[in-house]
Amino acid sequence: MPQQEIEVILARHLSEYLLMPIFIVNPDGDLVFYNEPAEAILGLSYSETGMMPAREWSTIFQQEDLEGGPIKPDDLPLIIALRERHPAHKVIRIRGLDGIAREIEITAFPLVSQADRFLGAIAIFWEITK
Repeated sequence: MPQQEIEVILARHLSEYLLMPIFIVNPDGDLVFYNEPAEAILGLSYSETGMMPAREWSTIFQQEDLEGGPIKPDDLPLIIALRERHPAHKVIRIRGLDGIAREIEITAFPLVSQADRFLGAIAIFWEITK
């Protein structure tokens, strides 16, 4: 596992204590970690997936808009937060690796250190229950 910045380590540690699903990526967009609440939505534990390149995680979880149309990886909030370095938000439908489709709301934001180093991005999401 590559060395991680202390801020990313602390973000991961914090996410382990929160009930909201959290997904963390590095500056290249590669998956660094997702917490246990995210596992319930994504359909597989992080220990089973491990680190994953952006080109893989952005397509392995089948994502579509609420009308059933496909969402391009570049239009995902986490990719927008990485590319444009500002927060992004969207409501989508995702089919986790367990095969179950869920409506989720996602807010993603860039992770920037006090020294103004770009460290990646974090997505916080939750299932919409009706």
